[in-house]
Amino acid sequence: MKFNLFMLPTIPGSLADRERLRPIARNSDRWQMMLHEVRELAILADELGFDSVGTTEHHFHSEGLEVSVAPLLLYADLAVRTKRIKFMPNSIVLPGNDPIRVAEQMAYLDHLTKGRFLASFARGYQSRWVNILGQQIGVEAATMDGSDVDKHNRAVHEEYLDIIIKAWTEDLLRYKGRFYEVPSPYEKGISPKQWPVSELTAKYGAPGEIGEDGYLRGVSVCPAPYQRPHPPLFQAFGMSGSTMTYTAERDIIPMILTSYPDNFRALCETYRDHAALHGRELRLGESVGAMRSITIHPDRQRALQLVEDGGYFVFDLYFGGFGFWDAFRMPGDEERWPKGKSLIPKSEWTMDRFTRSKYAIAGTPDEVKRDVEALHRVHADGQLDWLTLLFDQGVMSLDDAKQQLEWFAEHIISEFGETGPDADEPAAAVAAR
Repeated sequence: MKFNLFMLPTIPGSLADRERLRPIARNSDRWQMMLHEVRELAILADELGFDSVGTTEHHFHSEGLEVSVAPLLLYADLAVRTKRIKFMPNSIVLPGNDPIRVAEQMAYLDHLTKGRFLASFARGYQSRWVNILGQQIGVEAATMDGSDVDKHNRAVHEEYLDIIIKAWTEDLLRYKGRFYEVPSPYEKGISPKQWPVSELTAKYGAPGEIGEDGYLRGVSVCPAPYQRPHPPLFQAFGMSGSTMTYTAERDIIPMILTSYPDNFRALCETYRDHAALHGRELRLGESVGAMRSITIHPDRQRALQLVEDGGYFVFDLYFGGFGFWDAFRMPGDEERWPKGKSLIPKSEWTMDRFTRSKYAIAGTPDEVKRDVEALHRVHADGQLDWLTLLFDQGVMSLDDAKQQLEWFAEHIISEFGETGPDADEPAAAVAAR
């Protein structure tokens, strides 16, 4: 199994600090504190044997939670401070971006890191920023409710991803979609008057860029990725069967947030079965990842307290407002709150659900190992490829955060990982230093 450290770059501080320093995310000293913590944890994760580290993409987070405005720029900084760990945005939100600019910047980062990059994309669920940055094509943030807004958001996302793949894999990009065209105007092309070096491009550019009439008829998106045909593709926060079918069809690895064992297994089965329909014969859990909160402490009660003060605190304060508690549905919930019609109500946002749904795995090393082993086996007879550790940087102290990574490496990566940080030194030995 491979391990992804998923941080939500968070300005360190209490709720009192956030109120006193509002907007804390524009406070330069606190921003530097956040960068210091993210750098320290990424360097440690690299030494401990984590396979990748990632963050979200979000904008305008004045409250100081998920201040992840430029993840690719952050990864360029982290890449020069680390040796082997890869970088995975969880995820770049396509409807709020230009697809060709995303293709260029990701390919550039893939070169800067010589292949230490994993591409991950999402549709966008936060209206405060998606509605603003996606306004040119009328995109709004969407939940998977089948509404017109949802359908439009999905159509833009899928078209933009198609453009990115073509930009990465084809020397000449020509594209006519509902929302984007290359060149523009597509039918007419760009005249020699508008592109006065068309003869130069015809001789030295990509074959077909310039047509026989001298008009520019396509572009060559540079660079092509370092990894061929392109970096591996991921999609975060999988919670539905439709996400499984979409990702299985396109050879994208979903990071599944849905956590109750039966529900998680059902999504893995959907992915495997739909992949088979498209010529990919996979074992259960192959090309699939789980996203979980994992907290280890020799004292079980201390582990649970860290969860309550960290991951649970963030879900109760923040993620719950966006419907993410629906990922923690358990038996009996469907009758009371039918999926697609009702969300899990706030009265049910409890520590008991957080842990009993098996999203938050917490306890002594042996207790955590048993739960991770069940997850790794997809609770029966499979074998999971990826585990994303959704981590509480900025909420817990930096010392506690480092201790958690060290215990995770010592007890989990050493037990279930494919390799340690290098061939001669296992993860447990690094964690013990």
